[in-house]
Amino acid sequence: AGNMGLVPADEEFLKELRVLCDEHGALLIFDEVMSGFRASLTGYQGIGSVKPDVVTLGKVIGAGMPVGAFGTRKEIMAELSPEGPIYQAGTLSGNPVAMAAGLTSLKKLKSNPDVYATLEKRALRLMEGFKEAADALNVPMVTNVRGSMFGFYFSDKVVKNFDDALENDSELFGKFHGKMLEKGVYLACSSYETGFISTATSDEMIEEAIVAAKESLEEIMA
Repeated sequence: AGNMGLVPADEEFLKELRVLCDEHGALLIFDEVMSGFRASLTGYQGIGSVKPDVVTLGKVIGAGMPVGAFGTRKEIMAELSPEGPIYQAGTLSGNPVAMAAGLTSLKKLKSNPDVYATLEKRALRLMEGFKEAADALNVPMVTNVRGSMFGFYFSDKVVKNFDDALENDSELFGKFHGKMLEKGVYLACSSYETGFISTATSDEMIEEAIVAAKESLEEIMA
């Protein structure tokens, strides 16, 4: 999940979903609008063992242009018009500008697959630094990373679902966000948003953000 902070998928939960869908003849759909081309070149399904029947995509696939997409097996896609009876259309479907931008971006990612290891390394370092700063002041914090995606909570409980996420200290997050802004680090303004590392984010920027986090927490807890 990416809209309650970053909550990585539980592999055992997904396995049970796969079993239930197969038992009842239902399609298993993965929403990879956020994780597609961020968790890995092939999204979360590229690093997990459970494979969906349908996947939805957006954001990165359009390289900043407004676009959404979905993919599935050939026999399911054949049910859509004009080949099949299910009508599907949209005003901007196949917009040439969005398609050109997205295709160019995906070609760049495909030609440089090692970029994901670099992005994850930087995301891990950022969260490691935040956690070290919090631990030094006995401030509870849990962190998560998947590929270029990262998230943190001011909580001492491992976050596995929305109820867990609600236990985040939102007041402390607000103070932390404000202090980080003062120091030139712009985090998402809600603790329920996921952060993303881009290829423009350097190792030096990561270290600067860690220093800012340490100073911010020290000022808050003083």
